[in-house]
Amino acid sequence: MTRSEMLQRVQAGDGLWDFIIVGGGATGLGVAVDAASRGYRTLLLEQSDFAKGTSSRSTKLAHGGVRYLQQGNVSLVLEALRERGLMRQNAPHLVRDLPFVVPNYVWWDKPFYGVGLWVYDKMAGKMGFGRSRTLSREQTLERIPTVETQGLRGGVVYYDGQFDDARLAVNLAQTAAEQGAVVLNYMRVTKLVKQAGVITGVAATDAETGQAYEFKAKVVINATGVYTDAVRRMDDADAPAMIRPSQGAHIVLDRSFLPGDAAIMVPHTDDGRVLFAIPWLNRVMVGTTDTAVDETPLEPRPLQAEVDFLLSHAGRYLVNDPEPADVLSVFAGLRPLVVSSGSGEKGDKRTSVISRDHTIHISETGLVTVAGGKWTTYRKMAEDVVEQAASLAGLDMKPCVTQTLAIHGHHENAAEFDELSAYGADAPAVRELIDSDPAYGERMHANLPYRVGEAVWAARNEMARTVEDVLARRTRALLLDARASVAAAPKVAKVLAAELGHDDAWAEREVLAYTDLARQYVLPLA
Repeated sequence: MTRSEMLQRVQAGDGLWDFIIVGGGATGLGVAVDAASRGYRTLLLEQSDFAKGTSSRSTKLAHGGVRYLQQGNVSLVLEALRERGLMRQNAPHLVRDLPFVVPNYVWWDKPFYGVGLWVYDKMAGKMGFGRSRTLSREQTLERIPTVETQGLRGGVVYYDGQFDDARLAVNLAQTAAEQGAVVLNYMRVTKLVKQAGVITGVAATDAETGQAYEFKAKVVINATGVYTDAVRRMDDADAPAMIRPSQGAHIVLDRSFLPGDAAIMVPHTDDGRVLFAIPWLNRVMVGTTDTAVDETPLEPRPLQAEVDFLLSHAGRYLVNDPEPADVLSVFAGLRPLVVSSGSGEKGDKRTSVISRDHTIHISETGLVTVAGGKWTTYRKMAEDVVEQAASLAGLDMKPCVTQTLAIHGHHENAAEFDELSAYGADAPAVRELIDSDPAYGERMHANLPYRVGEAVWAARNEMARTVEDVLARRTRALLLDARASVAAAPKVAKVLAAELGHDDAWAEREVLAYTDLARQYVLPLA
């Protein structure tokens, strides 16, 4: 999958698409996979890189949503638990089971959460990831040896899923392309084109060349997450707000803070959210916060108050209290929460109470918007919106096949590939490339698990166009150790320049741009 190949496909077509999808995050990519696998002519346009925004900044959980059960949203939990199972089935190289321990410090916590998580298991049925059970104090310490021991009475263990969000996004783009879709990153939609008051396509600009395009389609689907309202206002300048964005921040720590194989789930924090401390890629990730925000920058900045909140809460549950100097990376993501009658300006001000259900809206001019939801339910969101859009366009209805469609890289035992396990079925080819040149076999940095050859693979096969694409999303170097990733940037820029046909000046600009970006991921915050 290369960008030049995608542009060639655009030029080779007759100019009329069944669907144009605006947005290359989890939802948009899911829609592209669903539509293309049904046989519809599909074009996806993303203004930046795939999963540049919210979809690479999640808590990395494929989960049913324990707190949604507590809120009484049974239908959402049932849907999410089923979709969680399908994610593991269709992308086993990226989705795995993870035990979560709820430590109990009050005598009634164990029976209370034990019963609730038993219900969670029953709702999952045959799609379950493992049976929950109560733990004694000794069993809790065996599972999470660095948990705070003062007042500890025991715990409850349950199972959910963990995955690599940005890698799954790349694999979805590859799957969509394999199914016949055209997926283009760095192609910004600038206008919705109309004829006789009906949307007939989009105008877009290639961010790399400045070339303007006009694409025609039977239906345009707005799947832009936190930018949903901006696209809707291209259609109608007076469109009311549909999205109320919320920011969630995470900190990444050394594995020594949580050396076991289990995560910690804290069901109640000061802001009413669930908090997790999760082993991930040989690090520990702590999150998340819930802060209502008014602006939606492409690169959201964590707030100092969010960092302080996460450090203080982590200190309550870990024996070793993390300090700012222990933070390897800090990052923030924006959630596209859909405003409803029970929330928003006239309702509860807390974004934590806004539903994570997804919504589909069709404007009078035919713009189809899908918003809300979460990573775990991306496939179901896509199925629903494709059926609505196909009906609107008068297309022949074709059955959805994504419930059993293997995602690119599908491999049942990817762990055998060790450091390259995230590539799944591609791992042998990646290994062959790395071994083909001594320079490719060098580590990007001593504190990172990635090889220089992986940047070459990303450029040749995964549409990586910048140093950031490689270090933030094709690998997760930026999140694992922001300072180390800055030190790795010159090596990555050098091989990318060679692969993409750029000169030394381009490589130098890329290093400077990446260094400036990575400053936002390092404490103290600027």
